[in-house]
Amino acid sequence: MNALAATNRNFRHAARILGLDAKIEKSLLIPFREIKVECTIPKDDGTLVSYVGFRVQHDNARGPMKGGIRYHPEVDPDEHQTWELMHRLWQWILDEYSKFHGHSPAIVTGKPIDLGGSLGREAATGRGVVFATEALRNEYGKSIKDMTFAIQGFGNVGSWAAKLIHERGGGVLNRENAGKVRAKFIIEAANHPTDPEADEILSKKGVIILPDIYANAGGVTVSYFEWVQNIQGFMWDEEKVNNELKRYMTRAFHNIKSMCQSHNCNLRMGAFTLGVNRVARATVLRGWEA
Repeated sequence: MNALAATNRNFRHAARILGLDAKIEKSLLIPFREIKVECTIPKDDGTLVSYVGFRVQHDNARGPMKGGIRYHPEVDPDEHQTWELMHRLWQWILDEYSKFHGHSPAIVTGKPIDLGGSLGREAATGRGVVFATEALRNEYGKSIKDMTFAIQGFGNVGSWAAKLIHERGGGVLNRENAGKVRAKFIIEAANHPTDPEADEILSKKGVIILPDIYANAGGVTVSYFEWVQNIQGFMWDEEKVNNELKRYMTRAFHNIKSMCQSHNCNLRMGAFTLGVNRVARATVLRGWEA
């Protein structure tokens, strides 16, 4: 099951738990706006090539919309230095938008520091994973120094998580391998690493899963901090960024646990019901449910 199908399934489950009105459920499931663009540009040899791009804006009931940019699968990362390419793209977006609207650094996040990026952003997702893990182990009376960690993957998130855990090892879990897992806790630092069938198997085994929708939110949270700093025109030091990230991640965990207790559900559904309920309430308050 792909990530979109799994997310829709989890959304519908959360909607049932919350008892959402059918009209609200349908309005939240369907994107607010989908845009398709086609650009035809000349190549170095003079020939023309057309590229198609898509932009999906899902919901803005609670404020501005934010989302990642994805390249076509045929883009070969070995031919490009990925972060260099990303930073160049952010600069292009910032420059093009600013031509029409004036200097607008908040329009894109993940920028280099010299262009208004935030300190602490590189380590933010991995650091957020550690803060989420600390919140979880506090709930169950565990200490990080008394726990053993197996980290799958050693990219930006995994390497920072490992480094930060040391200071205080690829694949997706599915129905074939879920039964072999012996861990007491699983922290989903990647997006959609556990499919719904594996989720059910692991839950029945008593494995506590800290879901991706929360556990890897450190990166997007610090991107939000970057947006806030750009709006304010004031740059935070790295200590403030990290302290605020810990506060947000810890508070989010307690909010999720509260939903779990209110609706007798696991952490994944606690996170989904928390988010869906917030957006549904904003939708009703703005009179968009009709």
